[in-house]
Amino acid sequence: MNTLQSVPALGTHPAAGSNPGRAETRELLANATYDLLVIGGGILGTSVAWHAAQSGLRVAMVDAGDFAGATSSASSKLVHGGLRYLQTGAVKLVAENHHERRVLAKDVAPHLVNPLTFYLPVYKGGPHGAAKLGAGVFAYSALSAFGDGVGRVISPAKAAADNPALRTDNLKAVAVYGDHQMNDSRMAVMTVRAAAESGAVVLNHSEVTGLRFTRGRVTGAELKDRTDGTEFGVNARLVLNATGPWVDHLRTMEDSGSAPSIRLSKGAHIVLKRKSPWRAAMATPIDKYRITFALPWEDQLLLGTTDEEYTGDPADVRATEGDIQQILDEAAFSVRDADLSRDLMTYAFAGLRVLPGGPGGVESAKRETVVSEGRGGMLSVAGGKWTTYRHIGRTVLNKLEQLPGGAFAAAMEDAVPVKELVRRTPLPGISNPNAVAHRLLVDHEPGVRMDPLTARQLATHYGSLSFDIARLVNEDPSLGERIHPDGPEIWAQVVYARDHEWAETVDDVARRRTTLTIRGLDTDEVRERIEKTLGERA
Repeated sequence: MNTLQSVPALGTHPAAGSNPGRAETRELLANATYDLLVIGGGILGTSVAWHAAQSGLRVAMVDAGDFAGATSSASSKLVHGGLRYLQTGAVKLVAENHHERRVLAKDVAPHLVNPLTFYLPVYKGGPHGAAKLGAGVFAYSALSAFGDGVGRVISPAKAAADNPALRTDNLKAVAVYGDHQMNDSRMAVMTVRAAAESGAVVLNHSEVTGLRFTRGRVTGAELKDRTDGTEFGVNARLVLNATGPWVDHLRTMEDSGSAPSIRLSKGAHIVLKRKSPWRAAMATPIDKYRITFALPWEDQLLLGTTDEEYTGDPADVRATEGDIQQILDEAAFSVRDADLSRDLMTYAFAGLRVLPGGPGGVESAKRETVVSEGRGGMLSVAGGKWTTYRHIGRTVLNKLEQLPGGAFAAAMEDAVPVKELVRRTPLPGISNPNAVAHRLLVDHEPGVRMDPLTARQLATHYGSLSFDIARLVNEDPSLGERIHPDGPEIWAQVVYARDHEWAETVDDVARRRTTLTIRGLDTDEVRERIEKTLGERA
């Protein structure tokens, strides 16, 4: 696809209609029988809903919180092949990950997935030698057909010139390889939008309070709208439990005697203001198996992650003081102290990895997707990762095709088979972000100018949908005002999030539709004005 051709002139791009209101959506959900009800709007749920809707199934998707409001927006923001998997001999897995990574970056979401160079420093006395890491990054790049250049080893001086914050004491060499990164929250919103554009009916902030049964089979769910307390229900031929850390909670609604199927690992991250230029990310070996990341991301520095078993309430997961200190201590292996000052920290967050149950520590557990069928016929899916989320959605849909007999099987007979779906369907807004940013700067109404930083932020988070936001500014220049003077985002994005991206709460906007929270810019004043803007919904 020539993405340059997908960028229209500002005056010719059709404005999209607003999303249906919550009351209208509840009516749609309550007054139909769906082929598939997906419970959980994280990366797995949205991918399955997207692919199922593309196949022609009648799909509904609900989430108790915001879309990608938990685990799926608390990742390391990487779209990667998985360098460390080579150590376990998982060559095929790395090659598959590379393929999916490059499809996302080239064909599906070039406006959201960005190339990122990685430096892997080799220190005297470290867990790996320069020769081993050099061979590893070469093999890693070979598995991606050298699409991101050739993995190699460079001198400490060259690496320090690119990353002045690099600690050079006892630094012997630096291995170099290529991967990609993204804003997970924006990827999630765009995938939900893709599902909705394919016909899925979606609603966030709607909690499942019970399951519906017909002759012992799960045939829907009872729900409560958390925004106003309205209770309603959804009928479906098949229910898919894609609730991530809560997957076993929903399984006990189906069968009170069901045994636990998963275990959880907490991964914490912190975000710092950047003091120095970062022309490459850092992936530093901590021991024989673990790596700590220092990633330039959203004009900030993202550090992490931890990997420890979590047994508490998933709703209570957070980055503790111990997590923060561990992350800083591990980052100090390769980052200078001046760039790790606690005064620079703007945000800390934690998410939960959903791992298959079993013996051993969580750090060695397989990162695989598990699909199971319960006593009442509800399917539960858990695990997975961002890089392969499209592939996982197709895999689950393929399993649905193979289910025996019943109403859902009849629905699948009329659906487009997975193998016939367009395999590289782009996400909404697909475009060349450089072209979009340029057009935003040159196409505007007289007297209305856009800041170059804002234009770049819009282009790399919305793609060609940026023109709809620019149109809001042309109609009301006050919406072109920055939300906070220290950030690039503007008030038109809040209006757009409210009307087109299912934003219901201040956190929906500040943490997941924009980067205000991770930049430490969601002040009380900003939050109050966002809340007021959300309340002005037509």
